[in-house]
Amino acid sequence: MSVRQSLLAILDQGPCYGYQLRHEFDRRTGSTWPLNVGQIYNTLERLERDGLVQRGETDEHGHVYWRITPAGSAEAARWLATPVLRAPATREELAVKLAVAATLPGVDATEILRTQRDASQHRLDELRRTPSPGLAAGSAEELAWSLVLDSLVCAAEAELRWLELAEARLAQHPHPEMALELTTERPKRGRPAKTTPAASADEPLDALPAPV
Repeated sequence: MSVRQSLLAILDQGPCYGYQLRHEFDRRTGSTWPLNVGQIYNTLERLERDGLVQRGETDEHGHVYWRITPAGSAEAARWLATPVLRAPATREELAVKLAVAATLPGVDATEILRTQRDASQHRLDELRRTPSPGLAAGSAEELAWSLVLDSLVCAAEAELRWLELAEARLAQHPHPEMALELTTERPKRGRPAKTTPAASADEPLDALPAPV
């Protein structure tokens, strides 16, 4: 979640002070990811450092209004126009946990999976029962809240679907056959040596780098 770009997009609508920005962020995200004021001001200071916002006038209550700069407006527009590409989760905890458990002697990976499935199903049921926070039907705030909730529900449903696939895959491989004992082969210390690329059919051997 990009707090930085979200604040820029809000400031592009007009100057705001810290508490006002927090309120506007909550209105637009269904209060699902509440921000504290300290986080708001830390982000504003970094944006100021990067030339994307600047401090404006102070009102009679001592509120400092922050204004977006042309560079900040361009950054907000770029963020809104650019699709979000999710990075592959190479160390997703649940996937790593099941993968390790499936190869450990004496560990019932299927039982671990079923326990997780019960917890994930409970989470999904809770999300589906989430009561409306009393927002006016058809309002912009209700739309924002619904979009965020739908995202959380879909993610929980996807996790349960993956657990079903994992259970089916585990059933195809009896655990005792998949268990890995500690290897007796000791890995070499240090980084692996770089392999020398093989010469092509029409490349002379003397064109390759000499061994170190």
